[in-house]
Amino acid sequence: MQQVTSNIDPAPSRWSYRMQRMLLTPLYRRLLRFGIPFALAFGVGSWYLSDAAVQEKIIMGVSELRAQVESRPEFMVKLLAVEGASDVTTDDIRETFAYSLPLSSFDMDLDAVRVSIEELPAVASAAVRLRQGGVLEVRVTERQPAALMRTPSGLIVIDMEGVPIDVAMQRSDHADLTVLAGEGAQDHVAEALAIRAAAGPLAPRMRGLVRMGERRWDVVLDRGQRIMLPEDDPVRALERVIVLNETQEMVPMLDRDVATVDMRLAERPSLRMKERAIDEWWSVRGKSLEGSEQ
Repeated sequence: MQQVTSNIDPAPSRWSYRMQRMLLTPLYRRLLRFGIPFALAFGVGSWYLSDAAVQEKIIMGVSELRAQVESRPEFMVKLLAVEGASDVTTDDIRETFAYSLPLSSFDMDLDAVRVSIEELPAVASAAVRLRQGGVLEVRVTERQPAALMRTPSGLIVIDMEGVPIDVAMQRSDHADLTVLAGEGAQDHVAEALAIRAAAGPLAPRMRGLVRMGERRWDVVLDRGQRIMLPEDDPVRALERVIVLNETQEMVPMLDRDVATVDMRLAERPSLRMKERAIDEWWSVRGKSLEGSEQ
């Protein structure tokens, strides 16, 4: 039998071979599987979303969904609870609270609430947080009254840092607080209280402390007496005055007609007598001189 031969070449053509090799490349395979479908979907989506009516419809749908979520009962704040504050400070916080309850917690700026509370004179710091049950908790640390500051307009309650807390209507309302006066006294409250603590037996007679020249203190006692303290180590100077006062044999030094005890020079303390005592002294001296001449 005669063998039949075929003229068809089983080998792939050049272009077919190149196409097969390209399809076997990982980059082109990923492009065909993911790149082209993504590009088509992105193009169709961009064309669809470019319609203004479609955009408005989507925005309205998102707004309605957000409103539904924010107005759910678990996100509503119904009560303001103030912890750690006095009744007066609590009333001030409630009066300055910027929101009307009930209100969604999404509509509140908790940092702004905290800042507004800390701006109150009596508040040193505040912490604000949401509790379960729709409660907005405000935990307050109040400033503690340390002294009274005498100003041209009256007495002001200040804390240890000299920050004004409240207005003192009467001195008797704060009988346990020391009265300070003078320029810059509010900047040295701690030093003034240290002097007050060292007064010891003179404490019942103290009427206050006056800052002199923004450098040092004068201790003001009853009966118009003053103790002029030095700029450096005023507590020790006051303790020396107490020792001098208590070591008098008959009458304590400050129970006499002494107007001023000057301790500004530690090596040379001095006394200044009252005008009445000086007049009496000169009168007695004049009589003694007359008697000696006779």
